Amino acid sequence: MDLGRVVGTVVSTMKAPGLHSYKLMLVSPLDAQLTDNPTTDSDIYVAVDLIGAGEGEVVLVCRGSAARVVTDTSGVPTDAAIIAVIDTIRLGASTAYSKG
Repeated sequence: MDLGRVVGTVVSTMKAPGLHSYKLMLVSPLDAQLTDNPTTDSDIYVAVDLIGAGEGEVVLVCRGSAARVVTDTSGVPTDAAIIAVIDTIRLGASTAYSKG
C-alpha cells in the first residue's frame, strides 16, 4: 500500500465495463516527509476511488494486483484503488500529518 495525495480528477464518459460506477482520481505519491513531490509528471497516476476521496486529501492506495482483491473491484480493470482517507499519521511520539 502507498500513501498519496489526491491532486485531481479524471472525467471519462466512455469507460471499460466495470468502471462505470467509479470516480477516477489523480494521485501524487508522498515522499518520506509526507510531501507530494513527484520526480516527474509520470509519477502521478490514476486510481479508482472506492471510498469517496476528495481533492487535496491524503489517501491510502492499493496498487498492482492487490487493487483487484477488494470485493468492489473484482473484475474491474485497475491497478490502483483508493481504499482509505487518512486522518492522522504518527511517527513515534510526533504527529507527522493530521487532517485537522
